[in-house]
Amino acid sequence: MMKFFFLLFFLIPLCFLKNMFWLVQIMLFFFMFLFMNLTMGAMNFCNLGYMMGCDMISFGLIMLSIWICSLMIMASESLYKSNYFYKLFLMNVLFLLIMLYFTFSMLNILMFYLFFEGSLIPTLILILGWGYQPERIQAGLYLLFYTLFMSLPLLLGLFFIFNNIDTMVMYLYKFYESNSLILYLSMVLAFFVKMPMYFVHLWLPKAHVEAPISGSMILAGIMLKLGGYGLLRVMIIFQKMTLKISNLWIVISLVGGFFISLKCFCQVDMKSLIAYSSVAHMGLVIGGILTMNYWGFYGSYVLMIGHGLCSSGLFCLSNMNYERLGSRSLFINKGMMSYMPSMSLWWFLFLIGNMAAPPSMNFLGEVELINSMVSWSWLTMVMLMLISFFSAGYSLYLFSYSQHGSYNMGLYSFYTGVSREYLLLFLHWMPLNFIFLKFDYSIWF
Repeated sequence: MMKFFFLLFFLIPLCFLKNMFWLVQIMLFFFMFLFMNLTMGAMNFCNLGYMMGCDMISFGLIMLSIWICSLMIMASESLYKSNYFYKLFLMNVLFLLIMLYFTFSMLNILMFYLFFEGSLIPTLILILGWGYQPERIQAGLYLLFYTLFMSLPLLLGLFFIFNNIDTMVMYLYKFYESNSLILYLSMVLAFFVKMPMYFVHLWLPKAHVEAPISGSMILAGIMLKLGGYGLLRVMIIFQKMTLKISNLWIVISLVGGFFISLKCFCQVDMKSLIAYSSVAHMGLVIGGILTMNYWGFYGSYVLMIGHGLCSSGLFCLSNMNYERLGSRSLFINKGMMSYMPSMSLWWFLFLIGNMAAPPSMNFLGEVELINSMVSWSWLTMVMLMLISFFSAGYSLYLFSYSQHGSYNMGLYSFYTGVSREYLLLFLHWMPLNFIFLKFDYSIWF
């Protein structure tokens, strides 16, 4: 695992050479190819060494991180064209990728905590340095304080567990069972805020709206998945405790997901609408993990990866409109089908992915999550029906509002999509729909 870190580390000096913008991105694709060919064991951690290792959960999320980071560079061509500190931007993206790589591959839970919180810093720099409006400072503070507020209890919880069992290796936690409510809350709430769960979700729409396209892609693609990954790792300690208290979190997540779905219909900013839809999807993921059954664990994992690709692609699409019209308001982004007919197809393809239509990974994940939650309690069926129905509703609302209707007469110049943008969208869409063919890997963990 360490060899991949060195590949990333030695890419950093390349950022500061002349005309190396695209070379760094090509090297990240090459890195992806190398990592994809890693030999994976079926059940346990493999490729062990230096407190690092990889199992199926880490493998998928590290691949998603590399993929999204390489696509972030492709989406941020405007920084390169306008010479807007693009060398620092490249270094920041690589630094972020190193943080994420370590977060997902650490076996020592204290090191996981360190990189889990450390990945916040490059994201904050992205928002503050390359964001659009002056409100980005407030959005950055929201992001920082929401996530840091619950991280100290998590650290104390880790120390308490270490004091009890004298190890910090995640794999050995399956031999430890805790029945303490305070320990449970201190460990779990930090991940709920990161996901984010309803009630502690306000930082996410703010951060998304103020972030540049690369910031939105990494927030939607990876940052929300850190919470889910942490929950998948620590839930093994709290099996009895979760069975006692999980109904509270599942009710909050499902009812919150329904409220957020309704709130999506009130949004006039395209980015804000996509950000709120992420909160609704993550509510399902929290519910699935807390049912503590096999369907729920696997469904939440699949939905996390599917949502990472789909949501990131939607942010790319809204950014393409923003670059042309100078606004993300749905009142101005109308009649796009007249201007960019081929881009309408991509809007349609990503929005049906967002509403979990087959053959996307979102569909596979949601079917499994619905299975898991209905088997846990049939009463969840009501909220699941409403969330599924309204997710189709706000997706179609966004599509029909932005693509149909009469276009804004104030537009005086326009150009259709360029090949880089179509490639960017294709590289989001293809894995989202074609990994569906290999979903038999679910029997692996």
